[in-house]
Amino acid sequence: MTLMPSENDVGVDAAQIIARGRRVLALEAAALSASEASLGEDFVRAVRLLVACRGRVIVAGVGKSGLVGRKMAATFTSTGTPSTFLHPVESVHGDLGIVGPDDVAILISKSGETEELLGLIDALARMGVHIIAMTAERTSRLARHAEVTLDLGVREEACPHDLAPTTSTTVTVALGDALAVALLQAKGFRADDFAKLHPGGALGRRLLTRVIDVMESDRLPILSRSATMREAVVLLADRRGIAIVVEQERVAGVVTAGDLTRLLERVADVLSVPVADVMTMSPRLALEHELGSAVVHRMEKHGIMAMPVVDDSDRLVGVIHLHDLMRAGAA
Repeated sequence: MTLMPSENDVGVDAAQIIARGRRVLALEAAALSASEASLGEDFVRAVRLLVACRGRVIVAGVGKSGLVGRKMAATFTSTGTPSTFLHPVESVHGDLGIVGPDDVAILISKSGETEELLGLIDALARMGVHIIAMTAERTSRLARHAEVTLDLGVREEACPHDLAPTTSTTVTVALGDALAVALLQAKGFRADDFAKLHPGGALGRRLLTRVIDVMESDRLPILSRSATMREAVVLLADRRGIAIVVEQERVAGVVTAGDLTRLLERVADVLSVPVADVMTMSPRLALEHELGSAVVHRMEKHGIMAMPVVDDSDRLVGVIHLHDLMRAGAA
């Protein structure tokens, strides 16, 4: 059995551990706040360069900046902007073949003096690639050679020795996210587009599932306005708690198990009551090509277990049940 080390074992008490953790979070939060406040015209220019890019976004960095760069490239790609990470060392040994003149490069270096990265600048410039620098040193060689410089604004790392990249990598990740989000909005990237790039897993199911994929379209629980509750009760029992009153292929009203329960509390002989006296007129409807997640939201908001589904001409085409949407992963 492994025991948790005690305060004596680690030589530091709980209050000190918490204080040190809070110091890191406070420093990084302050750096993010300062970065947000200083965002300006350079950010606008960078986004415009990326919007105009007809090739790929090439992201490069060394060490921790390289790890952040890989994440940044992945975020761009997943939000509709083709991007790839280029290792600066490998680039001068053949990998420059992936770079084209229509590309835009984002080069990441806190100091702006990373030799491996600087060796890439000349090659990119000769190819006519636009360069965006992300650095904390505006007077650095990287910043001087870049078309646009995004200042990380980090002067102190959260590391107590001011050595390990901590605050600077946090700000770089956040600034990369800001670029990606501003870019996807400028390009009109929609939830549907995101779903097409993320077809796997729960997220893909939620974004791709539409009402028509899940609804029931056979043996619909249809009643005429002249029907009685005797006919409605049969449908409610057989068709999962909903009966739909239809006139000229359009929904005139619905009767639910809840309506029947409330009627039983008021009337002794419910079977002879006309459905027209009980039904909910102008009920909430789902559209057949609507996202399932949007319908789940409405159903949960209004306490609805089933909805009629109509097409673009308001004709009844099916019934959608909350449980079916949940099972399909649309929630």
